[in-house]
Amino acid sequence: MSERSTPTILVAGTASHVGKSTVVTGLCRRFANADVRVAPFKAQNMSNEARAVVRPTADTDMKSVTADENDSTAVNSSEQEETNTITAGVLNSELNPTYGEIGVSQSVQAQAAGVQSVTDHNPVLLKPRGDAESQLIIDGVAVGHYTAESFYAEHWEQARSAAVTAHTRLAADHDVIIAEGAGSIAEINFHDHDLANIETARFTDARIIIVADIERGGVFASIIGTLELLPDDVRNQVIGIVITKFRGDKSLLAPGIQTIEDRTGIPVLSVIPYDDPGLPAEDSVSLPAVGERSVRGADDDAPAEQTVTVAVPRLPRASNTADLDPLAAVPGVRVAFVPLDVSLSRADIDAVVITGTKNTVDDLRALRASGFDDELREFEGPIVGLCGGYQLLGERLTAIHVEETDSNEKTEIEPAPSNDSNDDDSGHQTLSGLGILPVETQFSPTKRVAPVTWTLDGFGPLADATGMVTGYEIHAGQTTACGPVQTPFESLTTERIESTDNTADLSQGMTNHHSRDPVALGAATDSVIGTYLHGLFDNEAVCEAFVESVFSAANTDRPDIDTTSRSDPYERAAHLVSSISFESILGHPLTELK
Repeated sequence: MSERSTPTILVAGTASHVGKSTVVTGLCRRFANADVRVAPFKAQNMSNEARAVVRPTADTDMKSVTADENDSTAVNSSEQEETNTITAGVLNSELNPTYGEIGVSQSVQAQAAGVQSVTDHNPVLLKPRGDAESQLIIDGVAVGHYTAESFYAEHWEQARSAAVTAHTRLAADHDVIIAEGAGSIAEINFHDHDLANIETARFTDARIIIVADIERGGVFASIIGTLELLPDDVRNQVIGIVITKFRGDKSLLAPGIQTIEDRTGIPVLSVIPYDDPGLPAEDSVSLPAVGERSVRGADDDAPAEQTVTVAVPRLPRASNTADLDPLAAVPGVRVAFVPLDVSLSRADIDAVVITGTKNTVDDLRALRASGFDDELREFEGPIVGLCGGYQLLGERLTAIHVEETDSNEKTEIEPAPSNDSNDDDSGHQTLSGLGILPVETQFSPTKRVAPVTWTLDGFGPLADATGMVTGYEIHAGQTTACGPVQTPFESLTTERIESTDNTADLSQGMTNHHSRDPVALGAATDSVIGTYLHGLFDNEAVCEAFVESVFSAANTDRPDIDTTSRSDPYERAAHLVSSISFESILGHPLTELK
């Protein structure tokens, strides 16, 4: 029997938010459970929900070292594995960082597949930052900021080449690849440059599954319309249809399914019931519109008198909001995304968490224009700022021209104070921050991307948390103290890692061979803490300490609800797609993959 090439299954959709990510995650876990070497793949993603992962293209012989960040004016050779620099909108090719960024869904899918997350799983990432432009990430590394027009004119071929190369590497090491499309595969104005759908289908010779969401209505029309609008060659690669988010009696769908199959000749492989397996959301579709409110975590049956509300200002350019998912999973905790003009005192708010942002400067202006800065200064409960949220809490932002978009009016730009040693002679444009923490952030084209392991000496809202914490950094800007402040976080050196009892586990997140200025990691007062650590609340001790501080500050008893029976979200996703047979999507028995 001749050797079979690695098959690719492309899970495409009739629209955005139809359940493609869940289907891919479930299939990855099912194949992994069957001892098949499976990898996720999304050629191009657009999301501000990102993770720091390994870059297979990096020089693995280079040691991952961080320089002393007290000198923020230079990036020397020891930092290059963890930072990348945008120079005149073009990647500095001298840098070959060890780590890069991918969309959160591909990181989650890799975990479901039981493989290490790498940038090949999502070789092209676009991160919207306002003013109709996005930061372009190729092979995990920031290339520049571009409008859609300039991206397709100047960088699409580079992006396509990176996607093809990444897929080739994955195919060499795996038995099957489960690819995810983006949005709708039937965007006819876009077919010539549709990297995640049409191009992926073609360069991988994928077997395509079309996913359609019945909850939004018109599912049969969307299926027929999608198939009718596909290019003939791609239409011939479609092997099945999956209907998602169904509620009710499936037998009522039988006439519609029969008509679809008769008209198209394509089988409906599965009707998936409505369920949320608990996977992180990957884009802003899951967030309320700017100016609206939504709540996560309100389905735990906790009595109203035993709940607390953590307010999250809905920043226009919010990023990495999945950092809040562990909080929303705690019984009695309500994570409320609130409009920027909210009255914290009148809205019965017990704590505030400010998430990351793709554009700190522009979101600071939005907060100030809405009066949220005054509300926050008057607020007496626990406050946490994550990444861009940490920067917002500071006294000032400098060199803001690096961060802001061109469309912003510059009338709010303030001259640097005469006692500001960083800005006296530089001419850097400066903007006052929220003034909650005595720190300041200077922006530069250098972007730090790395998984990290730090120590935490609990203070303020995290007073009861001590020990080691893990997560990742993805940010531009260097934060320093401009007044006395507590520094609860400390980076680990190689020597300290080697002296611990669990060296093997910790070394996976170890990126620092030299201690860093603790303020560059985070800072705190009695009721406020800011940090660059994404994944902060994924650390169980940290999450528990913060939740305890919120309930204590609110003088509220915690509900007694057992959460030990909650199932693994990857297994729940696998169960959702369990009716899709391996043979139907592969075109041959599963045993032929092994």
